[in-house]
Amino acid sequence: MRNITVLAGGVGGARFVRGLRDLVDGSDTSISVVANTGDDLWLAGLRVCPDLDSIMYTLGGASDEGRGWGRVGESERVSAELDAYGIGWPWFTLGDLDLGTHIARTSLLRDGLTLTETTARLTARWDLGVRLLPVTDHEVETHVEIVDADEGTSRLIHFEEWWVRHRAGVPARAFVQRGIESARATESAIDAVRSADVVLVAPSNPVVSIGTLVAIPGVAEALHRTVAPVVGVSPLIGGRAVRGMAPACLAAIGVDSTASAVAAHYGARAAGGLIDAWLVDDSDADSVPAIEARGIRCHAVPLWMTDVAATSAMAAAALRLADELRAHAG
Repeated sequence: MRNITVLAGGVGGARFVRGLRDLVDGSDTSISVVANTGDDLWLAGLRVCPDLDSIMYTLGGASDEGRGWGRVGESERVSAELDAYGIGWPWFTLGDLDLGTHIARTSLLRDGLTLTETTARLTARWDLGVRLLPVTDHEVETHVEIVDADEGTSRLIHFEEWWVRHRAGVPARAFVQRGIESARATESAIDAVRSADVVLVAPSNPVVSIGTLVAIPGVAEALHRTVAPVVGVSPLIGGRAVRGMAPACLAAIGVDSTASAVAAHYGARAAGGLIDAWLVDDSDADSVPAIEARGIRCHAVPLWMTDVAATSAMAAAALRLADELRAHAG
């Protein structure tokens, strides 16, 4: 059996994993998805896990593909009632079906289950075809340091407020993972990386998704120690984000919004970085020599996830690149 582990964020990561799952369907292959939990938050007394849910809904066939988030066929009556009571964030609307997930998760957590155990219980309902693993059972939430334009002082707001309410329009000074100093990656997540035959880094936000995930103590060490080739897929095409507002996040940490710059940011594993190889889009083919000069093998292939078939082709290219690395090492 071939074991593939994917490091992933939300919607982009979910769609990539769906293409990978369909590619290997029927073969002797298992997929584990180690998911970012930095977007998680408590809202209206409920534990909300946006990236875990995006992956679960997408793979379970229940995501709203039109909006790109949430459940298909949603209503929002409960959120309207909460807003009438002045509870929650009026700009962060949770659908009624989605609220059912958050209520179930919170109930299981209150009963003493870990987030890993809770996620296993929730995903058992859906035919995902993968094992979905939160990177940590500890509460590590990403906050954004912004400057108050009126007072000139800085303050921290939850990442979701910066992302959803402000649409990343307020310049970020830094990203802070609250609680990370006492956190640890789960044994399940570490083992998924260490025991993999291939590790794929999904085309997720390199700062707040992959960056937060890898910052959890234990993950970077597992990546450095695994014998599996680590292949990343660029989330940027021609300097544009495939999805979301990655350029705003990259600007905050001083990284250019190019596939080449993100590869350099991740770094070659042989030099203490995270990846052995990197896929860029055909439109960024001229960056291949510079990336390979950094010790990162690089191929240019179509990366637009226009449909499941196109995404499966991306995943196939990533696996071929991993095979090339393994053959070269052998």
